[in-house]
Amino acid sequence: MTFFDRALLALGNILFLLGIVLIIGPQKTYVFFSRPAKRRGSILFLLGIMMILMKWTFVGFIVEFVGIMGLFGDFFGIIVQFLRSLPLIGPILSHPAVAPVVDRLAGIHTLPV
Repeated sequence: MTFFDRALLALGNILFLLGIVLIIGPQKTYVFFSRPAKRRGSILFLLGIMMILMKWTFVGFIVEFVGIMGLFGDFFGIIVQFLRSLPLIGPILSHPAVAPVVDRLAGIHTLPV
């Protein structure tokens, strides 16, 4: 019921940005969000936050999600490789029927054998 609550989404966005600043520092955060390759993702992310604050919750959430994918899409390959090292999830993600689908979704390019 509260998944698209405007106040909770705004609070989550603020805490997300503060967490990034506290983890990597203000200067590196600015550099990360202002890179030319990440500029479209940054604009969409901030536009999504503004739309949420202006009560366009669902549309703002979608726009913000697209911005997050543009900003952090490079990390999905790293996340999948980490998940493959875990005991319960790893064998499922490494299964020959599942691995090509997961690799394609994460953007992992494997060489054919």
